[in-house]
Amino acid sequence: MDYLSKFRNLKGWSGLVLGLVLLGSGAIVIFGWLWSSEPIAFDVTENALQHAGITENKLVPGYVIGATLNRVASTMLDKPGGYISNDVFPPGVFLDNISNWEFGVLVQVRDLARVMRNDLSRSQSQSAEDTDLAKAEPLFNFDNESWIFPATEDEYRKAISSIDQYLGRLQTGEPNRALFHARADNLRDWLGIIDKRLGSLAQRLSASVGQVRVDMDSAAKKGAGEPSLIEVKTPWLEIDDVFYEARGSAWALIQFLQAAEVDFADVLEKKNAAISLKQIIRDLQATQDTVWSPMILNGRGFGLVTNYSLIMTSYISQANAAVIDLRNLLAQG
Repeated sequence: MDYLSKFRNLKGWSGLVLGLVLLGSGAIVIFGWLWSSEPIAFDVTENALQHAGITENKLVPGYVIGATLNRVASTMLDKPGGYISNDVFPPGVFLDNISNWEFGVLVQVRDLARVMRNDLSRSQSQSAEDTDLAKAEPLFNFDNESWIFPATEDEYRKAISSIDQYLGRLQTGEPNRALFHARADNLRDWLGIIDKRLGSLAQRLSASVGQVRVDMDSAAKKGAGEPSLIEVKTPWLEIDDVFYEARGSAWALIQFLQAAEVDFADVLEKKNAAISLKQIIRDLQATQDTVWSPMILNGRGFGLVTNYSLIMTSYISQANAAVIDLRNLLAQG
């Protein structure tokens, strides 16, 4: 009888443990699904007006870009589930797709912060850099996977605060006036960085099926002679990582370039380049279509299964080509 009671008690405890495990697993799945959702785009002008606390469009050049930079960075930190890349507990530690999306956004945030510090806020190479932008740029370059001491989010929020300080001085003017130079050469330099980022993403995405390419680095070192060939192929487990990094990068760029439409409106009009910039934005917006498959498919050629990475490559490459055309247009007198 005692053995029977012990068996029943053990069975009851095992059922309770099993129930808790199933409940916990279900919660991880549900929160993982919610936290993996990508944020939607926002209106950059409306965001800038709200940020400045005004109801009519009397924003100085540069304010929309700065406010958009802060909104994009804040969205990366405050979206459902918060910042995921440095999570060490479930479900965040398992969510590699949204973590790579965050990294794509972060790369564009870092690039724009660097351009604002080195180019957009300075009249020439010998001019002094803005103190707030000089604080923000290195903070955005802090380790994106630091969980604590200090946490990544804390450093990025300090950077956002420094950008806010810059925007306050930019909009109000004196004292300690902040500067923003909406010139064609500055926009062209920024587009040069975007050009390289998009080109790199297109190459990494196209490598999902494996390609035989000329080893350009080897050819450059050897000089004349027959260049060697190498096979470039993204590991199967990393294909979705590159895909979502590209989606995050494109999402951030859409907002940044829409802000550039506003702050560089005069330059774009003088160069007859406004339509070219709109086309870049349109190409990038195609990268944000809903992904209906539960996994990133990786078919080959004209097979039965499509290849999501190659589709993404086509959109990224179109935008990249349009960026090159726009840079050439801005270089003309």
